[in-house]
Amino acid sequence: MTVPDPAGAVPDWLTHRASTLPRRIALVVGGQNFTFAVLDAAATNVARQLQEQGAREGDHVALLLANGDEFAIVVHAAARCGVAVVPLNTRLTVPELAYQLEDSDSRFLLYDEPNRDTAQQLAHAVGTIRLICANDLTKPLVPPAAPASGLLDLSATHAIVYTSGTTGRPKGVRLTFGNHWWNAIGSALNLGIGQQDRMLVCLPLYHVGGLSVLFRGVIYGATVVVHESFDPAAVNRAIDDDGITSVSVVAVMLQRMLEERGQRPYPSSLRSVLVGGGPVPEALLRDAIALGVPVLQTYGLTESGSQAVTLSPEDAVRKLGSAGKPLLPVQIRVVASDRDALPGEVGEIWLRGPSISPGYLHEPLPADGWVRTGDLGWLDDDGYLYVSDRRDDLIISGGENVYPAEVEAVLLAHPAVAEAGVVGIPHAEWGAVPVAFVKLATGEAASETELLAMCRDRLAKYKVPIRIHFVDALPRTSSGKLMRRMLRDGSAQSQTTTGPRDAAIKVVEG
Repeated sequence: MTVPDPAGAVPDWLTHRASTLPRRIALVVGGQNFTFAVLDAAATNVARQLQEQGAREGDHVALLLANGDEFAIVVHAAARCGVAVVPLNTRLTVPELAYQLEDSDSRFLLYDEPNRDTAQQLAHAVGTIRLICANDLTKPLVPPAAPASGLLDLSATHAIVYTSGTTGRPKGVRLTFGNHWWNAIGSALNLGIGQQDRMLVCLPLYHVGGLSVLFRGVIYGATVVVHESFDPAAVNRAIDDDGITSVSVVAVMLQRMLEERGQRPYPSSLRSVLVGGGPVPEALLRDAIALGVPVLQTYGLTESGSQAVTLSPEDAVRKLGSAGKPLLPVQIRVVASDRDALPGEVGEIWLRGPSISPGYLHEPLPADGWVRTGDLGWLDDDGYLYVSDRRDDLIISGGENVYPAEVEAVLLAHPAVAEAGVVGIPHAEWGAVPVAFVKLATGEAASETELLAMCRDRLAKYKVPIRIHFVDALPRTSSGKLMRRMLRDGSAQSQTTTGPRDAAIKVVEG
């Protein structure tokens, strides 16, 4: 493995913690406790196993893994054999996953037993991919693996995390070791570090919000507790019984936690509940504070390696509804009409700094280093950020991004569909859900049931429209651009809905 320039490197943080805190619990997952020493040895062993399987420095290794110890170990092992990991959303369909494997030029696909069938289908769809069962990587080597080089190159790419682009095609965001490092440092400077901190991960580890906590735990010397999936009762029990001091959730998760909790207050040992994934309803924030939840709104995206802006604990009530100020390494601008917006003026949020991705897999950032997020917000007189909305067309459903163009592309693949438009409508539980409007080709026929079935075959469940409305025409500009705003505000005006995501809802036609 290439030895990085010491001027741009830091000691391997897991090896350091294994040396200074060998017996402290680093990871709790699936009923198992891993000390820093045990986690360090496991990561070195897996790195050697990957090399035995043919992985070489610079390779991309995709991960089709559920939340578990295999995921955490491989994430730390990547540094030791010079590969970049490509975490895959296990909720995606085979065609969606195949695109990401091919786009990232991944040579290997690590899978676990729950994802074996999907992995085998992907092997047929992507003939160049090599499958490796993650369970096989945990077997001890004889002789044991050689020690790691001891340095992490902060400029090296550690992960390629896919996020949907405005064109509907997901883009691979490059996250470096430096991005992880500065994101962890910035969060610590804002929230502090306690000797007894136990950070709960109930988000998927393939999301940057879950992935980033794995690094914070090692950098801080804190314990990370990983749940296999989100269960509000399990999260509340962990806070009460397992000494959880911090947890990151999206708004719908917090709502479910409060509903399950009833009127029982939360313990004082809980120091922070970070809530991101889109604007958070103020009523929900007030309900949480009334129960003693130290809720802090945060703003970030995959390109920022998780948090970019986070409210500080002392401002939780004083600046209720704000996402806070940028973490120390991050610079922020709100730009309106090609100039910096005035206080209170809504504009596009721009971010820059060492925790911000250097760019996409096939597309570097602009030369000035600013990420144009496409999200809208404003700064108050004190410099606190308030997020007005996400990208105009973006639908955030239960914390998951749904880009209309991606759903429209699937609908347009049906031979009977001439035009398609997708918008989000409010939903009391999920925040928003997608609804589609379709114009059929002359002389062609297709039913809502048929089109929805096709969507379910090609899209993750949260991307599938809950209704399809057949229309004679879609509103367009003189240049032919689809006017989704008119679909949202006029012909698709809807009531706020409740109930399951896939249940039929009442839509008031305008």
